[in-house]
Amino acid sequence: MFKPKYCSILILFIVLLGSSCTRTEETDTDKQLVAFLKKNNINAVKDASGLYYQIIKPGSGSFTYPDNTQITIKYEGKLLNGEMFDDGGGQEQTFPLASLIKGWKIGIPKIQKGGEIRLIIPPSLGYGGNGAGSVPPNAVLDFNIKLSNTQ
Repeated sequence: MFKPKYCSILILFIVLLGSSCTRTEETDTDKQLVAFLKKNNINAVKDASGLYYQIIKPGSGSFTYPDNTQITIKYEGKLLNGEMFDDGGGQEQTFPLASLIKGWKIGIPKIQKGGEIRLIIPPSLGYGGNGAGSVPPNAVLDFNIKLSNTQ
């Protein structure tokens, strides 16, 4: 029969084991991202969230992106192997920023109207372990986004 002392040790072991697996997955993803950036000569900055971004054109203005911000963009999303999974039909699209993936919520406010940004998004800030449509689970996403309007 287990004693409470041993149950506590067992629970602690399981928690530590689970957290070490998470760190390994994050490290593997980060290594994959860094290798992709280096291979493609992309000079990107790493945000504290884990998002990598490259401001191609900052745009102009001083919009502060309140919670109800609507953005109008033209974009293209690819997997790291270069396969395009979404381009918005090649047309400008308008979205409420609050309804988009975390990587976009973090990255798009780094530019202003008329700006352009490249976002390399780890799975934790994209579609995660579920994937979406033609995006497989745990995929790193590569987006080019041109911001034409904010409101």
